[in-house]
Amino acid sequence: MADKRADLAGPGIGDYDKLEKILPQDYSPLLTPKETQKAISSVKTYIEANLCKELNLMMVTVPLIVESKSGVNDYLDRDGSRTPIQFHISNDHDKNPIEGEVVQAATKWKRMALKQFGMKVGEGLITDMRAVRKDYFLDHDHSAYVDQWDWEMVITEKQRNLQFLTEVIEKIWKVLKGAETHVQELFPQLKTNKYPNLPDKLTFIHTEDILERHPNLPRQQRETEILKEYPAIFIYGIGWTLKDGYPHEMRAADYDDWVTETQSTDNRPIHGLNGDILVWNPVTKRRHELTSMGIRVNADTLKKQLKITGQLHLLTLPYHQALIHNDIPLSIGGGIGQSRTFMLLLKKAHLGEVSVTVWPKVLKDMCRKKNITVLE
Repeated sequence: MADKRADLAGPGIGDYDKLEKILPQDYSPLLTPKETQKAISSVKTYIEANLCKELNLMMVTVPLIVESKSGVNDYLDRDGSRTPIQFHISNDHDKNPIEGEVVQAATKWKRMALKQFGMKVGEGLITDMRAVRKDYFLDHDHSAYVDQWDWEMVITEKQRNLQFLTEVIEKIWKVLKGAETHVQELFPQLKTNKYPNLPDKLTFIHTEDILERHPNLPRQQRETEILKEYPAIFIYGIGWTLKDGYPHEMRAADYDDWVTETQSTDNRPIHGLNGDILVWNPVTKRRHELTSMGIRVNADTLKKQLKITGQLHLLTLPYHQALIHNDIPLSIGGGIGQSRTFMLLLKKAHLGEVSVTVWPKVLKDMCRKKNITVLE
């Protein structure tokens, strides 16, 4: 049970000795650094254009900094282990100062922005979001620098169900598969039997069903075992406490709805209107998360989830007040990791091959020995 508890929050591997064993031994990149940059640009353009087309989104600007007292920043989970970078802005010789934070994700800001930009039902926005997450362990697919396609769309109360969630996920998967085909037409060497392509369709499975299959394994190991059977999955219901007394993974209480009771295909009661797309990465031979998304909380489920997590004090913040007074739209949204997607589609072994950020010397030395070029 201790392993399960340790696996609930902090992502990544958490140990450089372990990482050295995990990084591939026989790695040879399929693209040169120059080709990689061209491929990144092409994939980025394709995904942005087609997400806008499939989900009826428009590109908007997004903040890098938010005011601390707004409650808009994303704390990513609910155990307090990932806190934002905070700083004092001594504006006007400290006569009108601001306490600011670097965003960790634009999750809550986007929902406020739907109202700000006058989005109607069925319309939405997408952002080229940049963030800093200082509390991550830096490994092969986690960095302190985060780039995401953060998107959000206005929905109705009737659309707050698993069927609608599934339809949206399938549209996103269509775009990701299309991007794979697109980049392989430009760079045919990316199509290789050594690293198989993504499957045409996702397999949908609930956290409760995964636990039923592998009751004694912690979360990441359960995901790994399922991905060996189905190389691309969407996992429903992340955040609700399962039969073993633990959630599949901790999720913040004030954006995704993980408390709503729904029904499985065989009419069992299950919980949650959210989840993740995970795939099997044939280069790293590990689980690889691409996106986290869900139908967002309404006033009722916000209060329920904050009560469960012991965070009812957050209801006094402006974002939460807007939610409970129905001043901002009902929505569905998520964040798709850009560098994570580039890493997968371009068959890379490390995030640092597609993203420029800071890495510790121990990791850079390790990568150099394994023929992995980390950008600096």
